[in-house]
Amino acid sequence: MKSFKNYRPQQSEPEKVSPQSSETGAAAELTKKIASAWNGKSSNDMLMSILSEAEKSKREGRLTNAEIDEFYAQFSPLLDQGQRKKLKLVVERLKRI
Repeated sequence: MKSFKNYRPQQSEPEKVSPQSSETGAAAELTKKIASAWNGKSSNDMLMSILSEAEKSKREGRLTNAEIDEFYAQFSPLLDQGQRKKLKLVVERLKRI
């Protein structure tokens, strides 16, 4: 697994202004927050941090299902199979809020 300390969201080209750009930006921002908060914590702590921040954002209307999917797509390659499975369960739970 890659180090979360050195994690940077993947970008193939500079962001373009479009309706989807704001969704990608929010997912990337959430990813950055969680990666920095996760430094030195266990995977369980990481998942609880993801869930807490995402639930708050979703309930406040600042996080959409599309943004949740984008977050998963960016974050999951950094995880092993077990962690990815747990994250997928968290994603499914969040999308039902």
